[in-house]
Amino acid sequence: MNPETFSGDAVIDTVSAVFLVVGALMSLAAAVGLLRFPDLMTRMHAATKPQVLGLFLLLVALGLQMRTWWVWPVLVLAWIFQLLTVPVSAHMVGRAGYRTKHLHRELLTTDELEAVVQKAADKKTADRRAAGGQEADERAAHDGPADDGASA
Repeated sequence: MNPETFSGDAVIDTVSAVFLVVGALMSLAAAVGLLRFPDLMTRMHAATKPQVLGLFLLLVALGLQMRTWWVWPVLVLAWIFQLLTVPVSAHMVGRAGYRTKHLHRELLTTDELEAVVQKAADKKTADRRAAGGQEADERAAHDGPADDGASA
């Protein structure tokens, strides 16, 4: 066995190649899930879960290939930004999709959001009714007492 075949560069290149292939496959799985899954909720899951891990593996592979220390803070910052924005955006899209009925209820095993949405809808209806009654009272107060035209 030649000791040069097990050099540090060869190990780094091999690990980097494996991370690139696995990261690309994770991103491909996310893309296929976006196209193939039946509703918004499952598509969001497919878009967020493998995409974040795939990006992490691609960034690590890039950092290993660059072989400089200064690139790592930039790569870590990019990955942290993804970790912070992807779940929040998926959550907001999911709630909007739920409220606009862009989901298949038969695919849900547990609907934990139904009670919250119903409570918000009931509160909104009650607030509208209260505001409508309050506006009628304000109009009556502004117009003054009803004048029947029979003044003395």
